[in-house]
Amino acid sequence: MKIDLHTHILPERWPDLDEKYGYAGFIRLEHHKPCCARMLMGDRFFREIGDNCWSPGRRIEECDDAGVNVQVLSTVPVMFSYWAKPEDALDLSRILNDHIAEILREHPKRFVGLATLPMQAPDLAARELERCMDDLGFRGIQIGTHIEPNEHVGRKTVWNLSDPALRPVFAAAERHGAAVFVHPWDMMGKDRMPDYWLPWLVGMPAETSLAICSMIFGGVLERFPKLRVAFAHGGGAFPGTIGRIEHGYNVRPDLCAADNDVNPRAYLRQPDGTPARFYVDSLVHDADALRYLIAQFGAERIALGSDYPFPLGEACPGKLVESMQDLTEETRRQILWTTGLEFLGVREGLFVG
Repeated sequence: MKIDLHTHILPERWPDLDEKYGYAGFIRLEHHKPCCARMLMGDRFFREIGDNCWSPGRRIEECDDAGVNVQVLSTVPVMFSYWAKPEDALDLSRILNDHIAEILREHPKRFVGLATLPMQAPDLAARELERCMDDLGFRGIQIGTHIEPNEHVGRKTVWNLSDPALRPVFAAAERHGAAVFVHPWDMMGKDRMPDYWLPWLVGMPAETSLAICSMIFGGVLERFPKLRVAFAHGGGAFPGTIGRIEHGYNVRPDLCAADNDVNPRAYLRQPDGTPARFYVDSLVHDADALRYLIAQFGAERIALGSDYPFPLGEACPGKLVESMQDLTEETRRQILWTTGLEFLGVREGLFVG
C-alpha cells in the first residue's frame, strides 16, 4: 500500500484572475493543444503542464501504474498568492479548495485533500481552514515557508512561520486536528541566482530549513504541542545542517534561544527510539540521504512524497524506498503507507476494503 503525501493539482479551468480582481500577477492557464496547457503570469511563461495536473481519471491511471493507492491533493504553490488582497486570496482559495472537494466526493477512496489558505489574513485563513475541515472533508492544509510582504495591506516585512500574527491559523489547525504540510515558495535569493534552475535546486532546500528553524526557535511547536507538521523535500537543508544549527544554539543562546530554550536536536529522533517531533516527506532522490533521514527522524516521521506530477519529483513514487534492500519490510510499509495515514489522522479502513 502507498499513500503519496506530496502531489499537486489544479482545476482544468478558472476565471481570468487579473480581470476578475482588477490587478495583475495571478496565474492563468492557456490550453494550447490537447491534454496540455501553459501556466502564464501575464504574458510570462511559468510552466507547461499536462492533463495529469487536472484530470482525476488520468491521475488514477498513473497511480495504478505506479502502485499508488491514495494521493494527497494540494494546490501548486505558485497559486498561494500571499501577496494579493486578502479578500481576493480568500476567493481564490475557495475556488481551489472547492475543486479539490469535488474530486474527494467523486473518489473518496483514492484522494485526500489539503486546503490552501489566504495566510496574509490569518483570521480569514482560520475560517477557511474550519470550512474545509468541517464542511468539505479535508484532512489538513498546505502552507508556504513564509508569507511575503503585502503592499495591499501596507505590510513591508516578511512573516516567517514563527511570527505571532500566524498563531490563529496554527491554533485553528490544532483545534480541528488539521495536518499542516509546509511547502517552499518565493525562494530566498531568487534574484541572485536566476540561472541553472538554482531557485529550485538551492533556494527551495534553504527555504524549508528556514521554516523549520523558525518554528523551532520561535517556540511554535511548544505553544501548539498537538500540531502535526510535515515539511516537503525531506526537510530541505535542515537535516544536513542540524549540527551547525545545534552548535549555534549552544554558543549563542542569547540569539538562538531568545524565544525557546529547547535544544533543536530535541525535536529529532531520540536515543531511546522516540521519533522526531515533526514529519518530513521522503523526496530526497538518494538512498544514503534517506538512510540519514531515517536515523534522524525515525521511519515513523517519514512519509512517501513524490511531488507528482512535476519533473523534480520521483517519477515512480516509492521506487527509492522499494529499491533499498537494507530496509526491513516494516520500515518500508511505515514510510510508504503508515506514516502518511498517521500524519493525516485517517484510518486505514477508509481506503482498504
